[in-house]
Amino acid sequence: MIYTITANPAIDYVLQMDKMDLGAVNRVPDAQLLAGGKGINVSQILNQLKVPNTALGFVGGEIGKILEKQLTAKHINDHFTRIADQTRINVKIKAGEETELNAAGPKITAAETASFFQELAAVTKGDVVIISGSLPASLAKDFYDEIIRRVQAAGADFAIDTTGQQLLDSLPLHPLVVKPNHHELADLFHTTFKDEADLIAHGQKLLALGAQHVLVSMAGAGAILITPDHVYRSLAPKGKVKNSVGAGDSMLAGFVGAFTHQQDPVEAFQYGLACGSATAFSEDIAERAAIDALLPDIQISTIQ
Repeated sequence: MIYTITANPAIDYVLQMDKMDLGAVNRVPDAQLLAGGKGINVSQILNQLKVPNTALGFVGGEIGKILEKQLTAKHINDHFTRIADQTRINVKIKAGEETELNAAGPKITAAETASFFQELAAVTKGDVVIISGSLPASLAKDFYDEIIRRVQAAGADFAIDTTGQQLLDSLPLHPLVVKPNHHELADLFHTTFKDEADLIAHGQKLLALGAQHVLVSMAGAGAILITPDHVYRSLAPKGKVKNSVGAGDSMLAGFVGAFTHQQDPVEAFQYGLACGSATAFSEDIAERAAIDALLPDIQISTIQ
């Protein structure tokens, strides 16, 4: 079983228009309410790949009820912890460029946190827990650390999609995979990359610090996978980018979902790229047909 964790989910209010004029009344021809949250995006892709998964997190209030209906409609198996406070609403404005207004999130009590950890206790040996996304301010800063401690005590593995010091702190615990983009990787080491070799050298530092695999996404330039044995590269497939939201989550889901099935990092890399690109070329999180259509276009080369 793969478990996805979305500590701070949202209902995304997505507004699409040709342009937006600040300080004026704007008419919105297309508006949608969508379940938002990095772990939820991961679960959607895992469902498309037919990989068993359970979504964990916190949900509350009337907005939370809307979110739960969305999860049911997407056939996501969720064991979210109910809370008293309201799930947040994020506003995504697509008007030529994408503008996001993300709320801070609800207050979560100590008792509600304890209920979450009761759900997490279902994790057993051989499972993988994917931790991704922001934390509500009310949760302790070491919330993810506590999840990792409990997951490892159960004999399970974990993957983490975060940045900065929180990512660095997770490395000695040997995450299955970390997925910084090239900008985030440079920021980790307070540098800029002179060339691809420089980027790879810094990615290998994450491996030396404890990561089992390092997946570096480079947007339209493709991605690099660094393993203990080799370094692999793939260009991004050709297509029109329609949606940047969830592409990174889709890449992570494709990698972990495929890796848990075959334990083959190269195949996992191929699926990760296909899932991430398919979402980027779709209006929402990609469906299986779009993923399958791109798989033959993912050409992976060994560069080290």
